[in-house]
Amino acid sequence: MRLLSRIKQGFGDLCHIWADEMRTVVKDEGVLIFFVLVPLFYPLLYSWIYTNEVVREVPVAVVDMSHSAMSREFIRQFDASPDVRVVKYCTDLDEAKDAVGRQEAFGVVYFPIDFQTRVLRMEQSRVSVFCDMSFMLYYKAIFQTATAVAGNLNSDILIERSGNWTEREDEITAKPLDFDEVQIFNATGGYGNFIIPGVLMLIIQQTLLLGVGLSVGTARERSKTGSFLPDDPYYDGVFRTVLGRALAYFMVYAVVAAYVTLVVPRMFGFTSLLRPGDTFWFMLPYVLSCVFFAMILSGIIRYRENVILIVVFTSVPLLFISGVSWPQSAIPPFWQWISWLVPSTFGIRGFVRMNTMGALLGDVRVEYVALWAQAIVYFFITCLLYRWQVIKKVKR
Repeated sequence: MRLLSRIKQGFGDLCHIWADEMRTVVKDEGVLIFFVLVPLFYPLLYSWIYTNEVVREVPVAVVDMSHSAMSREFIRQFDASPDVRVVKYCTDLDEAKDAVGRQEAFGVVYFPIDFQTRVLRMEQSRVSVFCDMSFMLYYKAIFQTATAVAGNLNSDILIERSGNWTEREDEITAKPLDFDEVQIFNATGGYGNFIIPGVLMLIIQQTLLLGVGLSVGTARERSKTGSFLPDDPYYDGVFRTVLGRALAYFMVYAVVAAYVTLVVPRMFGFTSLLRPGDTFWFMLPYVLSCVFFAMILSGIIRYRENVILIVVFTSVPLLFISGVSWPQSAIPPFWQWISWLVPSTFGIRGFVRMNTMGALLGDVRVEYVALWAQAIVYFFITCLLYRWQVIKKVKR
């Protein structure tokens, strides 16, 4: 009976702490902003920016010193592509470089004076393509379009000189070795489908860190002893305090995670191969590990303003070391080890595979187990940290 009574009392204290933390979330304007408003609108902003998916109509300048039928045909096919647009005809390269410097154009196509003459002499002719490498997507659009047009003209020249009698012979002459390009994942080739899933997972972690940091920082500022535990006997128990606070944060972010991962991508038409059941079981350890990770950092960092500085400073590096925006094999070993300490690393890797590649929960077993390991380890570290605070509070 005594054990049952203690269990009931502990559960009642846990519910009291949960309710107290929920009231703090609602009443604290800063916490409410980072728990509700930022997760609500920040994913919409990011998704809206990448709605176009691919770069279209990149402005290009042309320097045609040849003024020949062949150079005009090259320019016509080049300008007909949806990826680029000829915006300026220049008399020389210096004028074209000035246009690039003023960002009126992001690339230059240059035809030498003997462009067509060399072809007619059975000599190799060249087209020079100058691209602004500071904009990688612009470079890709210009270079790929120029390569495609050059390939088409090469085929036409070969067919014209071959003397074939049938269309089949013309096809073999133009392309004796052909290939099929099959996009098995991210079939649209869009940058949004590539980067948005990882960004959404990082938003969940970073906003949770901000909200918990502000909440715990507020409790520390209100405490007369400087502890992040209120001067309340309900908070004298370690497990009920940790579980009560974690439950409040988890309940809020269970809704946030469902909105960010399932609703936002569909609002903007991004590719999503997620299965709701697998997504739930994968997000469960991810949100838990983020909650306990946030509770540890908020307990270590004394001032709530410092939490904001740390989150702002680490957001972009965390996306890089997760292995999504930059290949994992190219990340130095030291930073790979650091990345394993952060829940977003395994969360992003697993979620991207599930969202873009249609992976099942069993296919991301490594990331799934790693997230559960982080959740368990960070839970016990949080308990030790709170135990230390309880002992300090009792001594005072």
